[in-house]
Amino acid sequence: MTDSTPAAKPHPLRVAFLGIGLMGAPMTVNLLKAGFELTLWNRTASKCEPFADQAALATTPAEAVSEADVVITMLENGEVVNEVLVNQGGIDNLRPGAVVVDMSSVQPSLARSLAERAAARGAGFVDAPVSGGTRGAAAATLSIMAGGSEDHLDKVRPVLEAMGSVTRIGPVGAGQLAKLANQAIVGITIGAVSEAMLLAAKGGADPVAVRQALLGGFAGSKILEQHGQRMIERDFAPGAPARIQLKDMRMILDEARAEGLTLPLAQQVHNEYLSLVANGHSEVDHSGLLLELEHLNGTRLGSIGPGRKE
Repeated sequence: MTDSTPAAKPHPLRVAFLGIGLMGAPMTVNLLKAGFELTLWNRTASKCEPFADQAALATTPAEAVSEADVVITMLENGEVVNEVLVNQGGIDNLRPGAVVVDMSSVQPSLARSLAERAAARGAGFVDAPVSGGTRGAAAATLSIMAGGSEDHLDKVRPVLEAMGSVTRIGPVGAGQLAKLANQAIVGITIGAVSEAMLLAAKGGADPVAVRQALLGGFAGSKILEQHGQRMIERDFAPGAPARIQLKDMRMILDEARAEGLTLPLAQQVHNEYLSLVANGHSEVDHSGLLLELEHLNGTRLGSIGPGRKE
């Protein structure tokens, strides 16, 4: 007699998430909402504690990954990713068949090196950096740029789609190249919006009205929409800290040099972020590049023009 009882749904993939920071925390929330079984680890353990009743908390990266089907890293830079996955045993303790998804922004060469280490353990690797900032992380609308084999990406796609939309860019390292392209556009455009707003306001135009008018034309962009508003409101609480944008601009220039390219706009914006950070603004949002422009010109963008009564 044939059993007509419907087959039980497969258990959700077991996910280890390493890096519960500005981005990692809201991403973790969305994975929990999607029903994934999570193990969390963070260098500062207290950042995991708000999830203690919903997820397992690990004391080391090696412990966190040991039973995971998918390992996500969302860490500050390549040095930290390498420390966690290589020096602290993240890769060496993977289960065969597991897939590491590095969602940090790191050098493409590091992504390729980590993929080789994972393959030696019988595991997969996908580099999947994101764009969308903390707002996108909270809303599960991140743009996820993935590099890796189609098989590995297919395995982790349900996990990634709980956090945003996924585009396969190409082989391992291609996701990081796309992120560098994204950050070049973001950094340069923040610089352009800062200059345009200050130029208009200095001449007596209302920056609120200028922004509104420009949003309806070819100059309209998410940078003008979101970061232009931040500049008007002087809301520089970090979504993406300036020091991270500086790190990304440095990686853009390093990759350009490796490919024999000269990128004058990226170089200039790198220098501006370098000055911004050197002047004590490493933790402001990257839209705070306006502060460096104001410092350079000895003026301030008010909501109805520099130096005018608001």
